[in-house]
Amino acid sequence: MVEQKNYGIKGLLKYVEGDATVPIAAGHRMIIHVVNTAGGFGAGFVLALKKWPNAELIYRTWYRSQLNFKLGEIKEVAVQSDTSVIHMLAQEGLGPDKDGNPPGRYDAVEKCLEKVAKLAKQTNASIHCPRFSSGLSGLSWPKIEAMIIDKLINQGVNVTVYDLPKKKI
Repeated sequence: MVEQKNYGIKGLLKYVEGDATVPIAAGHRMIIHVVNTAGGFGAGFVLALKKWPNAELIYRTWYRSQLNFKLGEIKEVAVQSDTSVIHMLAQEGLGPDKDGNPPGRYDAVEKCLEKVAKLAKQTNASIHCPRFSSGLSGLSWPKIEAMIIDKLINQGVNVTVYDLPKKKI
């Protein structure tokens, strides 16, 4: 099933069933997702990214170096000639803080998406992603979707969101 929302002369937001690591589009494709400040790369969507060992290697090297490793930053990793993974640093740690707040940070997601939009426009890339930050990061998908519309779609960047196919009983 495909759900498509057209924003006129701006970008297109499309929802499809499928695997975000197999992006459906011509041209350069960027797969965006959220990473954490703790150096963890072993749960959630990153498990699917392990098919490209350099995606994890670059993230862990970035974490160990701490160079520009702060909330709101991104790191691009070329994984194929026409595909990049974009690590968006928008999760503080691995779980809720002492007050029970989720580890995802809306302000960091917003900053990351602004940088992704700039990079996508420079390379004429389309964006592909799961419903990031709505799982382990504990954020609200409707709020993340609104940010995608504001920071990507309204800037003329096309985005495809992938939902895994429902298991048949």
